[in-house]
Amino acid sequence: MNKLKSVWINELSWEDVNNYLKKENIIILPVGSTEEHGLTGPLGLDSYAAIALAEDVAKKTGVLVAPPLWYGDSSHHLGFAGTMSLKTSTLISVIEDISESLARNGVKKILIINGHKSANLPALLSAVKNLHEFKLPQVFFAIADPMKIAKGIASKIKDNIEHHVGELEVSHIWYKYPHLIKKDKLTKKGIDYEKIFSKYSQYDLFGKSGEVIDIPWNSYEQKAFAPDGSFSNSSKASPKKGKEYHDYMVNVLVDFISWLKKYKGPIANIKSL
Repeated sequence: MNKLKSVWINELSWEDVNNYLKKENIIILPVGSTEEHGLTGPLGLDSYAAIALAEDVAKKTGVLVAPPLWYGDSSHHLGFAGTMSLKTSTLISVIEDISESLARNGVKKILIINGHKSANLPALLSAVKNLHEFKLPQVFFAIADPMKIAKGIASKIKDNIEHHVGELEVSHIWYKYPHLIKKDKLTKKGIDYEKIFSKYSQYDLFGKSGEVIDIPWNSYEQKAFAPDGSFSNSSKASPKKGKEYHDYMVNVLVDFISWLKKYKGPIANIKSL
């Protein structure tokens, strides 16, 4: 396979992609959001996180990346200007349509990188579970989320509780896209998470967890308990932490794709599928 000029499908011709699919069948799909990230982060922070991971992983593995999805399930942030959200059901439909489009021309393995930690997961998991069962049983799906693939590094490098606009996600974008972070707006403030959501809540997304009861909140409630949009102390954010955080996740994903390239699947030999 001749070396392509880009890892991004949107920068290639259809012939380029067709030739790629004769040799390889994996596509990465970065999914993020456009939502407030306090006073220090850009509205597209979650999308930039997914894009940065997808691009660096693709360059190391030779797989292609679909154009990023800049919108996610962000209704709880709609109290802040610039936030644009998809309903959970809409995000499910979008993922279904993208996946079916990719599968039609030979994509057999789709790795979704979710930059909108946790919040997009209900829609993403529902979409791929149903696709894999009812419409695309021959397509392998996987979803990678920083909250789950950075466990081995997060607790070693963070100084504070990590939640929305936390030091790790701010550090990540500071490292990859430094012009997007307002360093003078970093904050030491957090919110009283347990008072708002009970002792059966998990404030630190990378912390130890006891029993958890999930409580969703709406945009009106969020504007009241987090008036500037930030949930976490971001004062210790730095590009150095961002690089450690990013590189760790890239290595995890590169290792996973190395496995995925060889993976045949439990139903590979079932001709009826």
